[in-house]
Amino acid sequence: MSAENSSKKGSLEVICGPMFSGKSEELIRRLRRAQIAKQNVLTCKHSLDNRYMIECIISHDGKKLEAEAIGDVHDIFRLGKDSKIEVIGIDEVQWFDATIVSIISQLIEMGKRLIVAGYELDFRGRPVGQMPVLLSIADKVTKLQAICTLCGKDATLTQRLVNDKPAKFNDPDIVVGGSEQYQARCRNCHHVEYEVEKDRYTFKEFKLKQI
Repeated sequence: MSAENSSKKGSLEVICGPMFSGKSEELIRRLRRAQIAKQNVLTCKHSLDNRYMIECIISHDGKKLEAEAIGDVHDIFRLGKDSKIEVIGIDEVQWFDATIVSIISQLIEMGKRLIVAGYELDFRGRPVGQMPVLLSIADKVTKLQAICTLCGKDATLTQRLVNDKPAKFNDPDIVVGGSEQYQARCRNCHHVEYEVEKDRYTFKEFKLKQI
């Protein structure tokens, strides 16, 4: 192998969108295509995602692909740096800590093709974790939309429900769940409950309104 080929860098593809937009399904599709092309694929998911089977990525429509359940982000690098691995898929990437950006960047430098999926906005409509950074450095971004469960229009936001009512602004950032706790909503139908003045202030500040 020539020096030019041995130093060839990889790439990053980010698949994002609200819940029920088909992110995991699209990730599975791309990874299966890589497998059909006889490429060596490593599939990872965050260990927090225990909604269906811990050892698989499973889309809401039932498609599945065997995966490594990862709690420590450094394990992605440990497994992915293997010279035989060509493609690395990561589902629920938004749940990993800030180190994920460095890990992904290093693997790209090693020539790996990274395909990651996750939601970029939380139930409040705010950017999640390291997703803004990953979207910025990505070579390719696929932003999916769902269907609003209330009006049927394109949905770009995720509605969290608690006892069938909109979650409150101060509720926990991460609550693992499915259709019993979450819905896809358009902007007009999306709603968050505010309890205290500082919540409204924070939301205004994020939305770049007058403060």
